[in-house]
Amino acid sequence: MARKATIERKTSETEIAVSVAIDGTGRYDVETGIGFFDHMLEQLARHSLMDIEVRAKGDLHIDDHHTVEDVGIALGQAVGKALGERRGIRRYASLNLVMDEAMTLAAVDVSGRPFLVWNVAFTAPKIGTFDTELVREFFQAFAGNAGITLHVKNHYAVNSHHIAETCFKAVARVLRTAFEPDPRVGDVVPSTKGTLAG
Repeated sequence: MARKATIERKTSETEIAVSVAIDGTGRYDVETGIGFFDHMLEQLARHSLMDIEVRAKGDLHIDDHHTVEDVGIALGQAVGKALGERRGIRRYASLNLVMDEAMTLAAVDVSGRPFLVWNVAFTAPKIGTFDTELVREFFQAFAGNAGITLHVKNHYAVNSHHIAETCFKAVARVLRTAFEPDPRVGDVVPSTKGTLAG
């Protein structure tokens, strides 16, 4: 069965449509109205090999917060739905990823139990007009709605753009590994409980 899902979310603050295909090629088609955020979502797609489509309209005249958070919610819900019972997946993955002077660790357990540990300090409050604190807000919303435990730690860096980009790329790579079918497992849920529903 194809691991694909579409989620639509509409509130008084945002209108979001997200489609995801877990077993894709890294194709992306993203429009949120927030240039830097689009760039990060494109990195997430390309390096996870998920196909991701996002259309978001939000109250950007206020700020970017609602749009970033709600895209995280919808994308997380789409990933969780696409994974289904999570049969046959590798489940766990971790990686240290470097970009120039920056190194960031991401580790994931596709456990059905949402949790985020975030140990990332940015060196500037903004990247262009984008608030760097929104990177955490995105991953908090994504992990919570995808039903995954996610740990992200920046070891060191100077440039805030590089910090954000290593976070997105590192998370993308661990999702790719953790979501992949494990040929030794077959169609079994990788848990002694027999479920990864939380």
